[in-house]
Amino acid sequence: MNPARRNIVKLLGLTGVGLAFLPPSYSFPPAPEMRNRTIPSSGELLPIVGLGTWQSFDAGNDLKALEPLKSVLKEMKRLGGKVIDSSPMYGSSESVVGMLTQALTLGDDFFYASKVWTSGKEAGITQMHSSAQKMKRQAMDLMQVHNLLDWQIHVKTLKAWKDEGKLRYWGLTHYVDSSHDTLKKIIEKERPDFVQFNYSIQSRNAEKSLLAAAQQYGTAVLINQPFESGQLFRKVKGKPLPDWAADQDITSWGNYFLKFILAQEAVTCVIPGTANPKHLVDNMGAGYGKLPDAAATKRMADYLRTL
Repeated sequence: MNPARRNIVKLLGLTGVGLAFLPPSYSFPPAPEMRNRTIPSSGELLPIVGLGTWQSFDAGNDLKALEPLKSVLKEMKRLGGKVIDSSPMYGSSESVVGMLTQALTLGDDFFYASKVWTSGKEAGITQMHSSAQKMKRQAMDLMQVHNLLDWQIHVKTLKAWKDEGKLRYWGLTHYVDSSHDTLKKIIEKERPDFVQFNYSIQSRNAEKSLLAAAQQYGTAVLINQPFESGQLFRKVKGKPLPDWAADQDITSWGNYFLKFILAQEAVTCVIPGTANPKHLVDNMGAGYGKLPDAAATKRMADYLRTL
């Protein structure tokens, strides 16, 4: 076992199944725990890498598909991740998350986020109750208006539910650049606890004003589409990392893409989705070690354009 791999095995106490899921070339810089960032509205700390569940956790009762998801959750807990983001739009994902976290006795170890994705006040209330039930939560950590659907109506309910203790935080989401101006205006007017949107090393529209608005008005940021639905990995397939990537504690292309995002101080947590335990370990690794500064992120983006 090489020294770098030995260090991470010792640091994280990886044995048995956990060791099997550690990529052969992977290493974390020596650090006691994953980096955290503050939720501005409360001061609570969140680990900076979480887990999305779109497609990846839509396993229903398929026992074969559920097995790796158990390992994903166990490794996420072991490596310090907390945020699990889901939605009624994601098929059986909410139910699978709830079922597996309870079966693994990890129910109280994560930060549970879901969404309301329907029109009308009463339909929204019914759906949010259903989501909490499926995820086995009496009170959701975070409930978000999915893709801004009927957001004016749902925001009123979410604010009331927060006041009543039915949820801890509320927010809004979208996944395309064309939504960013609307999200910015809502942040300025409504002061949500969270906003979730797309941002990546190649899709950087959020840098124009949305990231700055979230930081200015004290809104926590979750980032979706960090790998652009796999497009980034297809771009770099078979191509080695640049030699200087190691200077930024980057050991994989997944690290490269996630650390670029996390270099933005306005980003609270990035939520890549996966059903693969090895990919989960790799994703969590972006939360350890150095984060690139402005000069390094420019170099990273410039290099990617040459490929």
